[in-house]
Amino acid sequence: MLATLTLVAIGLVNLWSAVQDRGPHLFSKQVSLLAVGLAVFLGVAALDYRTIGRLGYILYGAGVAMLMAVLLFGKVVGGARRWFDLGPVHLQPSEMVQVLTILALSKYLNDSPALEGRTLRHLAIPVAIVSVPVLLIARQPDLGTAFLIFLIFITVMLTARLRLKTLAGIMGLAIISASPIWRYGLHEYQRKRVEALLNPDSAEAWQSRQALNAIGSGRFAGKGFLQGTQIRIRRLPALWTDFPFAVWAEEWGFLGGMLVLCAYAVLIFWTLKIASGARDRFGATLCVGVAALLFWHVAINVGMVIGVLPVVGVTLPLISYGGSSVLTIMAALGLVMNVSIRRYSY
Repeated sequence: MLATLTLVAIGLVNLWSAVQDRGPHLFSKQVSLLAVGLAVFLGVAALDYRTIGRLGYILYGAGVAMLMAVLLFGKVVGGARRWFDLGPVHLQPSEMVQVLTILALSKYLNDSPALEGRTLRHLAIPVAIVSVPVLLIARQPDLGTAFLIFLIFITVMLTARLRLKTLAGIMGLAIISASPIWRYGLHEYQRKRVEALLNPDSAEAWQSRQALNAIGSGRFAGKGFLQGTQIRIRRLPALWTDFPFAVWAEEWGFLGGMLVLCAYAVLIFWTLKIASGARDRFGATLCVGVAALLFWHVAINVGMVIGVLPVVGVTLPLISYGGSSVLTIMAALGLVMNVSIRRYSY
């Protein structure tokens, strides 16, 4: 709870710095969303996670249905159809499906234990569970979230007693499929973002260069609250969604950046600690999935900000602005709290 509250506080301070001179209504909106997120957290934590697990496939099916619906009726922003327009808020189903996919995977792995190690035959259903949302999300297109769900799947399955031959087979298939995915599965702008890593002086790397300028100018202790020049002259795009870490690092420096990363580390390792003490496999897998969700969100977002990964639309948990992201992370942490408070129940 302390790590979560620390990140929420950092997120609000950072958001105010990013929007106070251009969109202060976003700050009040985020406060309201966090209040709703707290209610979601408490609601998910209050209902026994085993009861939630019994509805796992139904909830997953509802998530897949939302992904299909958004492709047909969703709002188009910047060439991508990812959101439902609900008036004052936009709902992004792909965010919530991350948790619902973890829920479905956890239920399957709990209901079908493999005591002597899982082979490729055992992976058919888990692969199907993950492939459906990944393909639908990639169709939006949202390559970052689709890849994120794939990474969560790999992380969860590493705890599922995979045989070494099975793991080697998965890695081999991933390597073989990389070339056709690059040639036929990516849009031109997505390939350019990847190529920008190899050519940081290109036009496609402009966002990354501005983010690096902001981080570098913060130096060790930062420029101070509301003193970030990259923010004031508005050279850094998507300040409050994709690049909030650059805003924070410019104003609070290396020390501030380490504070954020340490808070995430505490949250992730504590989630794994709860997983190790869970009373059943379902609860343990849920916690591992949530830890993977947090880790890969942070790794991808910070990686793209510091220029070691392509720029993709992956948010920084509890710090980036956005209702779907806040509600998803709070629901995920509610599941972890649920497992924790029931680890001694029968």
